[in-house]
Amino acid sequence: MAGPDSDERPVTVTLNWSADAAHAGSRVLLAVVLDIRPGFHINADRDQLGPAGDIRPFPTQVVVSAADDGLRIEAPRFPKAHAADVDFTRETIMSFSGRVPILLPVHVDGGVPPGQYRIQIKVAFQACDAQTCRFPQRLRLDTSIRVVAAEKPVHPLHTDVFKALKQPGHTPDQPVRFDLFKWHFAVSTASGYGWLFILLVAALGGLLLNFTPCVLPLIPIKIISLSQAAANRRRCFALGLCMSLGIVFFWIVLGALIVTITGFTAISQLFNYPMFGILVGLLIAVMAAGMCGWFSLPLPAFVYRINPSQESLRGSFALGILAAVLSTPCTAPFMGAAAAWGASQQGATTLIVFAAIGGGMALPYAVLSAMPGLAGKIPHSGPVSQVVKQVMALFMLAAAAYFVGTGTSALLAAPGRAPGRGYWWVVAGFCAAAGIWLAIRSWQLTSRNILRLGFGVLGLLLVLVSLYTARRFIATGTINWIYYTPRRLEKLLTRHQPVLLDFTAEWCLNCKALEQSVLHDARVAAALARYGVAAMKVDITGENPAGRAKLNAVGKLTIPLLVIYDRSGKEVFKADFYSVDQVLHALRLAAQGAPGP
Repeated sequence: MAGPDSDERPVTVTLNWSADAAHAGSRVLLAVVLDIRPGFHINADRDQLGPAGDIRPFPTQVVVSAADDGLRIEAPRFPKAHAADVDFTRETIMSFSGRVPILLPVHVDGGVPPGQYRIQIKVAFQACDAQTCRFPQRLRLDTSIRVVAAEKPVHPLHTDVFKALKQPGHTPDQPVRFDLFKWHFAVSTASGYGWLFILLVAALGGLLLNFTPCVLPLIPIKIISLSQAAANRRRCFALGLCMSLGIVFFWIVLGALIVTITGFTAISQLFNYPMFGILVGLLIAVMAAGMCGWFSLPLPAFVYRINPSQESLRGSFALGILAAVLSTPCTAPFMGAAAAWGASQQGATTLIVFAAIGGGMALPYAVLSAMPGLAGKIPHSGPVSQVVKQVMALFMLAAAAYFVGTGTSALLAAPGRAPGRGYWWVVAGFCAAAGIWLAIRSWQLTSRNILRLGFGVLGLLLVLVSLYTARRFIATGTINWIYYTPRRLEKLLTRHQPVLLDFTAEWCLNCKALEQSVLHDARVAAALARYGVAAMKVDITGENPAGRAKLNAVGKLTIPLLVIYDRSGKEVFKADFYSVDQVLHALRLAAQGAPGP
């Protein structure tokens, strides 16, 4: 398929800004414009390009490889591709021709000082005519935007590119890409059906949040609370509705923060502020203390106000807010992509997407409260329900230790170094205590040996799993991690060494789970050593502006995220949920990549 090169290039690439400067807290557009000679076309981007028979066309790529602190660049927005007929395959190939503007919305953080802010962009494409395709071209382009003081004017640049974009039919589409292990698909936002599908996916992600480790301890507590009110259908429905409203309220408020606060772009960003995690942990500890009956001791009046009874409407609403807060360190499948897309849209769209996430998360409680017959079958009084509450309270104390620990770790963290993880022993201690208490109380409450044995074994398993998990999370593992700084990464790429980038944070439980189950797998560690791939961890715990800038540069706002580069610095893999087999395949591709730009 490769044809001979010509002195006259079939594609020229230029960069165009929508304004001559920008103010702090504003947004400006950068257009990567590819002018394609008549008779030629280039393949479409990865989301619009599919296989053509046995041929795997090379997709057009635009990647922000570096950006100065203070700039946040959204994922590139490609125009709609068209089908092209070629002689070397019976299948049509989705392509671009003529003038192709690819937009990069650039956000300037509030409070950044005036000056020049640089961006480096990598552009890759393959030019073809009807008979042959040329070798793929890879370009590195540098540009900058001037940030000026608020009182200085900013003038729009009415170039032909941006004039054309204002015409009907020239608005670039921004497909939303979903990756879940080996299931990959993209949804166009140009149609109403695609927009509705994204809302449904966002709601599904919200629903799945209830099954993450962050939220699970609260669910039995609320179910028992609803079972106590099951005899009064209206009261049961009101309590469940209030909890559902609390969940939706929090997600809408979170969306409003993203819309109104410059620099706030992602759900988990709340935990970039260490004191937020510490305060959440202390609040959970207060609630756990109330469940254990410790509030019979004389405590300050404000403690009782922040821990209202779950049998009250105000308490149910507060519990809904708390459940939503607890869910923010976790990302459910599909939800991350939908939330990241929603966070990059205009205000009303952002609020609708986040309300859909909240609605999905609140759905089980609304259904259960509307069907009190289900809740009424659950024991809601007596020693059994008390044991459940006490065990769940110990799990909540474990969650409290986790949030306080991650907040403290963030306060002490330094970029380029591993954060402290000793708090995992405290978390494990509370979980082990829950297992011990479950075994002891089961022995005391029943004389049936089968029940004593069953709950005794369950309690012992909780103790063993808790201690094993803490040991695994604290251990460094078999991978010799390099902690990210821009200079360290540039040095590796300059030596043409393949690089695995793992974006993570101490408060991100999904990151921990993927790291332990996938990256610390013996096969992955062996492949890293065999192929000479450098394993680099981008830990955004605490203050790490360079790490967040790199996350933004690869076109993502949320973690977990894994990115793998080959020897030439080309990105060969990027996913937020992945398997061992996927990583092994990507490492093989990275090792095969030809050195050089």
